[in-house]
Amino acid sequence: MTTQVSKQIQLASRPKGWPSEENFETVSVDLPDLSEGEVRVQNLYISVDPYMRGRMSAAKSYVAPFEVGETMTGGAVGKVVESRSDDLSEGALVLHQFGWRDVAQAPAGQFNEVPEIPGVAPSLYLGMLGLTGLTAYVGLTRVAKMQEDDVVFVSGAAGAVGSAVGQIAQLLGASKVIGSAGSKEKTDVLVQKYGYDVALNYKDAPIREQLPKAAPNGIDVYFDNVGGDHLEAALDVLNRYGRAALCGAISQYNNTEPDPGPDNMANFVKQSLGFKGFIVSDYMEYAGEFQERMSAWIREGKIRYDETVVDGLDNATDAFISMMQGANTGKMVVRIQD
Repeated sequence: MTTQVSKQIQLASRPKGWPSEENFETVSVDLPDLSEGEVRVQNLYISVDPYMRGRMSAAKSYVAPFEVGETMTGGAVGKVVESRSDDLSEGALVLHQFGWRDVAQAPAGQFNEVPEIPGVAPSLYLGMLGLTGLTAYVGLTRVAKMQEDDVVFVSGAAGAVGSAVGQIAQLLGASKVIGSAGSKEKTDVLVQKYGYDVALNYKDAPIREQLPKAAPNGIDVYFDNVGGDHLEAALDVLNRYGRAALCGAISQYNNTEPDPGPDNMANFVKQSLGFKGFIVSDYMEYAGEFQERMSAWIREGKIRYDETVVDGLDNATDAFISMMQGANTGKMVVRIQD
């Protein structure tokens, strides 16, 4: 077996505020011959996600931070090109967490084989069929405990998770689904493609002014990807016994100073509200249920999805930064190889 070079992206320094190209470094790593039980994988697509910004900080969180001077990790899908394992054969399509590189090598147990779906790009395993879709599904069904006829509000609705949340809410019987996004192009997509009943452009006017008009009878479920003013707006209109699934707070990830808290916290008590933050890794027991339902919805044409695809590992940092700035519609992925 021959040694191969793997191009990898490392964290060069910890960002202060918005990340920039200077915080990343591209290196070439010589991969040794495979040991018994290992496989080598050519990545086809890698994922860039908002949670990665948190891992670039040294602050304590639910997952260990990226270390300065070490290759970053994240979701990726690829094909086995060499194998010394009985569990994975050459040519197998695998899902794994060795992103931010073009070639990955590790014990076979760290890769999960997934079926190839005719007519569906492998990148879907990083989005609607992967942790993105699972996050939307468990957030609605297990965290917010959405019920039929609920009115649902989703912040960051044109993003990867948000575009999944709105569609799943409709399939589960929501009476009205409201979403927010940051441009007319995105709000048009929410209504015309993803089936949202109402889409609010938060750049047109404060979301706290727009949401009560969109939901004159209040909302029952809030799926939060944004935090900040969107969280405050949802607190204004949540009905009694309303529930919220707190998935992310992308509006605050790059702040260098803390934002003031919501001024309407008393509504938690007045309306007997249930708010719960969640991490999808705590709900992996529902992955099989999700895969079965989502695969069926996709086969039946009930789910639509967008991908923003950036070509080349050399452009991965640009893709990450632009995703953090809201440049993506649907899931942002980096295509390493077709």
